[in-house]
This record gives sequence, structure tokens and C-alpha cells, in this order.
Amino acid sequence: MTSFPKGFLWGGAIAANQAEGAYLDDGKGLAISDVLTNGFLSDPDKAVEPEKYYPSHEAIDFYHRYKEDLQYMEEMGFKAFRTSISWARIYPTGEETEPNEKGLQYYDDLFGEMLKRGMEPVVTLSHYETPYALTEKYNGWESRELIGLFEKYCRTVFERYKNQVSYWMTFNEINNMHTIPFAAGAVIFDETDENEKLRVIYQASHNMFVASAMANKLCHEIMPEAQIGCMLSLSAVYPNTCKPEDIFGAMSLRRRSLFFSDVMLRGKYPAYADRIFAEYGIQLKMEPGDLDIIAAYPSDYLGFSYYRSTTYKDGMKILGNTGGIIGEKNPYLDETPWGWQIDPLGLRYVCNELYDRYQKPLFIVENGMGSNDEVTEDNKIHDDYRIDYTKKHLVEVAEAVKDGVPVMGYTYWGPIDIVSAGTGEMKKRYGFVYVDKDNEGKGTLARYKKDSFDWYKKVIQTNGDSLFE
Repeated sequence: MTSFPKGFLWGGAIAANQAEGAYLDDGKGLAISDVLTNGFLSDPDKAVEPEKYYPSHEAIDFYHRYKEDLQYMEEMGFKAFRTSISWARIYPTGEETEPNEKGLQYYDDLFGEMLKRGMEPVVTLSHYETPYALTEKYNGWESRELIGLFEKYCRTVFERYKNQVSYWMTFNEINNMHTIPFAAGAVIFDETDENEKLRVIYQASHNMFVASAMANKLCHEIMPEAQIGCMLSLSAVYPNTCKPEDIFGAMSLRRRSLFFSDVMLRGKYPAYADRIFAEYGIQLKMEPGDLDIIAAYPSDYLGFSYYRSTTYKDGMKILGNTGGIIGEKNPYLDETPWGWQIDPLGLRYVCNELYDRYQKPLFIVENGMGSNDEVTEDNKIHDDYRIDYTKKHLVEVAEAVKDGVPVMGYTYWGPIDIVSAGTGEMKKRYGFVYVDKDNEGKGTLARYKKDSFDWYKKVIQTNGDSLFE
């Protein structure tokens, strides 16, 4: 029995706002990421302030260096490369009548380069890159206005790239509406009013559900052979003890995320949502036909990120960041230098949990380890810790496949060092390829291979068999 199926989509994943830079080049508008100095865990500025450093404005200059960077990915043997289209590159404010041709041409060239190098583009339509003008005018996805604007954007890119892209996802980590709502839904609200906060979160989520279903419909009409999925942050949540309140609380907390995939994959609001809405006095504004389109056009597959696990203790305050929910530490697990607990078996657990629930294909589109990397005098990076982390997680993916879970692929986050979404740091490094840049934006942007580069190359060459040598 082979560990990974033939055609498994080995690769890596980045996001436009964390890699491209060129933040106003060739007609691009401001995206929500462009008004953040310290990532999505910090508060946005109302406008770009000239004296401040904004990490996304240059990032790693992938916009100008993508051919060089994709050459590294080709050398590793990538079968797939996940990135996002910056909505603000196509429609700078979101409301233009005509798209920005230079932005469209950039992605034409990018996807063409991927295909030439043997990689399937895996494209996220909205990855924390909503045009900032839509936050200013409408408070982002709280407004139904964004549904039609998103549909226009989707139609434009589907028509343009229908012969290049076969794998799509609508909203990146949509369930992060609860923990980083500015990133996920481009909304801003009074954090001190819990009921109002939840009203905005669920109203924006509903509007995104409708928009996602409409995108699914468009995708299947324009590209009948393409697949379009939803994408959630689904790192594992365990009870802290066998105390019944811990167990039920952990289940309830997990439902807070699975609510999103329940709607997007099953095509309807789950029964438990009624109680949530009733207890917080939430009355969603829906239009006739909203629930019909959600039911008629569910997602084809579930893409998800997995970085760590955490535990829930009864009564604890719920926090989270780009890696998932932050709860009580698990004494049985080690952790990364950024405090993310390392739980490879949790990935197998989550794969089984999700397939048992949805019976749809899974795509692990983010998994990786952020760490400090030391560069030697001859520009070598010996990152055995990254190899160990990735190997242990991939072994558990292989076990999940043997369990009967249909896993489409694995795109490691991120195969080249990029700006941290949560903190805006460069010091927090994930890549198999090092980028010479620091947290203040200083450096040559030179690229260097790490030891993990050749290791991952062999994993792909052997379709995972080298994991068991």
C-alpha cells in the first residue's frame, strides 16, 4: 500500500500580501494589509503614514522576482503552488467598472510561469487582501454591497484564467472572523460590545457565504472541470481534562469554526446556530434566495491550515491568532520559538475528524514551522528542526490517507521566507529558501537554500516514500 496517491499535489503556499510587495505598482490600490505596521494582530492605521514602515509594501518583492523564486520551487519538484490574487490589483477600490489590465496581466504571466515549470496554480480569491476602500466605505463584509462587487471580481478572473487555473478557494481562513475579523472580513467594530461584535461577525459571515456560493456557481459555469473549495483554519482543539465541562466546552469551541464549513460544505446553517443567534439577539439580514444559493452551490473540497493544537479549559477566555485558537498549554507537547505547540498526530486526528463530518476531499494548504534561522558565513542554513517538524507531520498525513481520508495535496507554508501575517515579522521564518531581510526591512533580498530544501525535494521525488527510510 503506497503512502500517497498518484497525482498527489505536493507543493507550497504563499499569499500575495505577504510576498508580492509592489503595493501601489501598476495601478494596484490599497489592500487592508497595506495599512498595518505589525501584521493583522495589530490595529490598522486609517491611512498610510509616510514615516512608518509597512512590511507588505515591499514584502520579499515576489512581484518582480517571481521567476527566480519559482525556479527554486521547480527545482524542488513542486506539483502545485498556492498563492492569491490581490483583489486590489484587479479592482483598486473594488468599485471600478473596468478591471486594471496591468494587474490582470501580472497574474497571467505568473500562472503561465507556474504551468511552464510544471506546477498547478492553486489560487485563493480573497486572502486578507480586500481593497481598503471597501472597509472605509462599507465596513467591509458587513455590507451586502460587497457580494456584487466580489461576484464582478470573480467573473473577471475566472474568465481571464479559465485555461490556466483548475484549483480555486474563495475566502482564506474564513472562520478567523472570530479572532482576526479585520483580516478575514475587512470589518472594524467596538470590541467592548460583545453582542454588537457578534452581530457584525455573523452578518459579515453570511454575506461571505452568499458570495462564496455565487463564486462556486460562476466557477462551475465558466470552468466545468475546475474545483473550488472553502478554506478554514482548523488546528486541533482538545479538552484540557476529562472534566465534562472541558469536554463540552471544547466541542462548542470547535463548532465555532466548523460552523463555517458546515454552511459552505453542507449548504445550510447547522441547527446549533439557532441557539447562538437567539442567545446573543442576532438577527441576520437575509435576502430572498440567499439560503437557496448557499444550498445549491456548496464547496467542492475543504482546504485548511494546520499548525498546532491547543486545549480548552472551562471558563477560559477565547483567544486566537493566525495559527488558530490559543488555549491552555498541553504538557505533552514541545513548541516552536513562537510558542506554537507541535502536534503531528493532531493533523491525522483533524483529517479524520473532517472527513468523517463532510465526506468531501481535503486539501492541506498550510502547514509549517516558523522559527529563528541562523545563517553561517558561507550562507548556509542548517534547519534540522524544520525537517523534523515537516517529516513528522507528513508521516501522519500518510497515516490519514491509509485511514481512508482522500487528501488531495499538501502545500507547505511558506516554501520561501515571507512576511508574517500575524506580526509583520521577517524573523519568523518558515521557508526552505531564506530571504535576506530583517524586521526593519533591511537586507539585500538575496535568496539562499536551507538544508530543508534538498530534503523536501527528495520527499516529492519519491512521492513521500523517503519519509519512511
